[in-house]
Amino acid sequence: MAVSIEFTKEYGYVVLVLVAYAFLNFWMSFQVGKARRKYKVFYPTMYAIESENKDAKLFNCVQRGHQNSLEMMPMFFVMLLLGGLQHPTIAAGLGVLYMVARFFYFKGYATGVPDNRLKIGGLNFLAVFGLIICTASFGINLLIRETL
Repeated sequence: MAVSIEFTKEYGYVVLVLVAYAFLNFWMSFQVGKARRKYKVFYPTMYAIESENKDAKLFNCVQRGHQNSLEMMPMFFVMLLLGGLQHPTIAAGLGVLYMVARFFYFKGYATGVPDNRLKIGGLNFLAVFGLIICTASFGINLLIRETL
């Protein structure tokens, strides 16, 4: 049986969080570019080698902060967009929490002390877990809904 999707007005918040995260991602990529110039790590090198570059750890922490955000992005986007279909305001709120936490995750990592990423940035895991619950709720409701 087919399912028709009706977007509520509040789903607009979900879409705007997605757009805002895209800008955060661009900002992080620019920070990696600045770190490449500052620490002299040129393309196509992904990570600096400590035996060849005295600032390798500093660069690698900036690079890793962005790379980890890229690794988590597909799950974040899918959970945000699907969970937001049924729970748009909750999903958008969790999306904002995720985005703010990701900013601090990146900033903490970029200090060169990897543990700093988790001080405030660790909240991103709580936010994505909340989005997983929203998405699971949506899936369960699709399965148990009564047909007309």
